[in-house]
Amino acid sequence: MSGVLIARRVPEAVAARAQREFGAILADHDMDADEALAVVAEKGLAALVTGPKVRITAAHAAKLPPSLKVIANTSVGYDHMDAAACKAAGVIVTNTPDVLTDCTADLAFMLLLNACRRGHEYEAIMRAGWRKGFGMPDNLGVRPSGKTLGIVGMGRIGQAMAQRARGFGMTILYHNRRRLSAELEQGAEYVADLHAMLPRCQILSLHLPGGEAGTLMTRETFGLLPRGAVFVNTARGSLVDEDALIEALKSGQLFAAGLDVFRKEPDFDTRLAELPNVFLTPHVASATVETRDAMGYKALDNVAAVLAGRPAPDPV
Repeated sequence: MSGVLIARRVPEAVAARAQREFGAILADHDMDADEALAVVAEKGLAALVTGPKVRITAAHAAKLPPSLKVIANTSVGYDHMDAAACKAAGVIVTNTPDVLTDCTADLAFMLLLNACRRGHEYEAIMRAGWRKGFGMPDNLGVRPSGKTLGIVGMGRIGQAMAQRARGFGMTILYHNRRRLSAELEQGAEYVADLHAMLPRCQILSLHLPGGEAGTLMTRETFGLLPRGAVFVNTARGSLVDEDALIEALKSGQLFAAGLDVFRKEPDFDTRLAELPNVFLTPHVASATVETRDAMGYKALDNVAAVLAGRPAPDPV
């Protein structure tokens, strides 16, 4: 079996399996594309396990090392690389679907609740020592229970988000490329026209991949939401015009937002951090022991299959 490079830091359990099964080379830092491909070429390796810092462009793909057979992404998303160019060069590209579903939906719902209930502001009051009583009109959030939730992108994660919303008695609308079966909808209402759905959404949550839709949330689309709506994004920062988002948060068009993803990461627009009505997390939807291990294992499953001459379980 040919060699493997794990070009990013991974959990201990994943590293142990990679060494046990493949004698893998383990990076002690998150490599970039040039660094990772140089190691692959020097060592004549057949497999590269990557993270988002390995931004393989079409120019990289045109000169991939001839030994390389598979690039295994340890994520569902692969918009950090030119997967089509890599595949055209004869290299199999894989990702890790399914294993992130529950954790991403859990975090999205955490963002939703904290945005609605002013979680950032409440916590800041406590960390500052409290010491001041508040009356009935003070620090009022909005009740998430019973609200109408609009979900854009009703794949596995969107469906998991809807499942959590049902526990809060929410009415669920969704916009998707195609309508789901009644069994998968479970009472959610399909709206084919996004612009027709937005005015009905008291809370809006994005769950579709970036790249395909471009910038979905603009001044126009934020303006279609009812005034005082809540916005949640655990999908891709590229879907949102952040200038328009900040304007909507400042003007009251949005009551609040919960954000895990940003147009530029980790150097996100710190104007968002200055707003009290935003609850922020640093792109950590998958950050649980169970899920990060599962992501690494699934990437290694794909590597094992390709190096053994079998089809990859999760080709992109």
